[in-house]
Amino acid sequence: MEGCRGRTHSTSLHPFIPISPLRVAVRRAAADLLRELFSAAVAGAMPDAATADAVREFSPGATAGGVRVLAAGKAARAMAVAAVRALAERGVEPAGGIVVAAEAGGAPHPALPLVVGDHPIPGARSLAAAADLQRAVARVRPRELVLVLLSGGATSLVAGPAFVAPPPDLRTLFEMLLASGADIATMNAVRKRFLRWGAGRLARALAERRASVHCLVVSDVLGDDLTTIASGPCVPDPLLADDLIALLEGLRLWRGVPESFRLHLLAVARGQLPETPKPGDRAFARVSTRIIVSNRHALRAAAARARELGVRAVPIEDRPMRGEASACGVEIARRLAGDAAGPGPFPTCRLWGGETTVTLGDAGAAPGALGGRCQELALAAARVLHDAGPEPARVTLLAAGTDGRDGPTDAAGAIVDAGTWDAIRAAGRDPARDLAAHDSYRALDAAGALLRTGPTGTNVMDVAIGLVSA
Repeated sequence: MEGCRGRTHSTSLHPFIPISPLRVAVRRAAADLLRELFSAAVAGAMPDAATADAVREFSPGATAGGVRVLAAGKAARAMAVAAVRALAERGVEPAGGIVVAAEAGGAPHPALPLVVGDHPIPGARSLAAAADLQRAVARVRPRELVLVLLSGGATSLVAGPAFVAPPPDLRTLFEMLLASGADIATMNAVRKRFLRWGAGRLARALAERRASVHCLVVSDVLGDDLTTIASGPCVPDPLLADDLIALLEGLRLWRGVPESFRLHLLAVARGQLPETPKPGDRAFARVSTRIIVSNRHALRAAAARARELGVRAVPIEDRPMRGEASACGVEIARRLAGDAAGPGPFPTCRLWGGETTVTLGDAGAAPGALGGRCQELALAAARVLHDAGPEPARVTLLAAGTDGRDGPTDAAGAIVDAGTWDAIRAAGRDPARDLAAHDSYRALDAAGALLRTGPTGTNVMDVAIGLVSA
């Protein structure tokens, strides 16, 4: 779904028409099936088994000098627990380290304290976590193996500045980028430049400790780009300062970058300050990096479960969801409406993976507006399904983040169908106005369409699962 370009439909003038009890039962059954498929997707993307298997592959000599564990991200605790278990199987106990997570929980091991950072905007907890990681790195001894476990969210959770800057500047930078509609690759290309542990700086710090580094990664980005995931703490930064300045100017974001960061970047471009570690830097001589879980694992697991439950056709879309969330919702809904109008076979389940964006524009969202990219995608799809005629009455769509949190809300996403748009209006809200104002959370909540799962323990972007019932 390259670009997911599309034009949303005009507001429907159809009156609200009550639906029959039979249709209500059918819709509930479809929603229940989609919840089960989403659970299967999350289970297929859980990092524990993959982490344990990767650790078991280490040669006995790799751990002979001692092991330390540095984990950061939404899957940090699950990955650390699995690593500790796999190490224990060969009689190895971690000598120390740290786990930086998005939620509080028990420490995976007495030598591995768990701390909580802030997400998606860094705050005092993220700054403290960055300092805690600094202390953990300082305790690494020569010839130790450092197991770095990374997953989505680490950029914010362990965010501290790479140089002295006014305390609000990191927060301002993150807020500006999140509101810009830039994709995750662009956002992290910028953010990692100014982060204490981004852009290969963690690898450089560990190289100074003369440690060997194995980095295991749960991917939350399109294309599984290691330079983007968690802001690339253990891989080279491919962009020069001049490249980044040109990128920001081309996106009209340069003037929004806090002054301390602009001055720093200009000084690097002039050669007055050093560049970030680049390909060929000796910092990466003893670093190996490997992706162990990605969005594709989630989609395949959901597809397998759908087939087990008797769904006759389960295509996985090759092109990822990307671009504006509302436009993607329109395109997905049209595709599913086309499936419903076709000859079958039914039931059919179509799956998408990826990550969209929401551009707030110069005016930003309406005051008090609340939502996330999956909720906005679902609300836009609900309008298309409502307006498209009788066939989409058999279509139900789930769109959700595999981490269990969509934007700054308590929902993972939403489940919608052709009746959702009218259900919002029947609850006293204007869904078209809510969509335009980026207030998808309240609109969908009014219709009882939100999907709430709580934190899942993994993060491999978003999934959309469309079901066409028989």
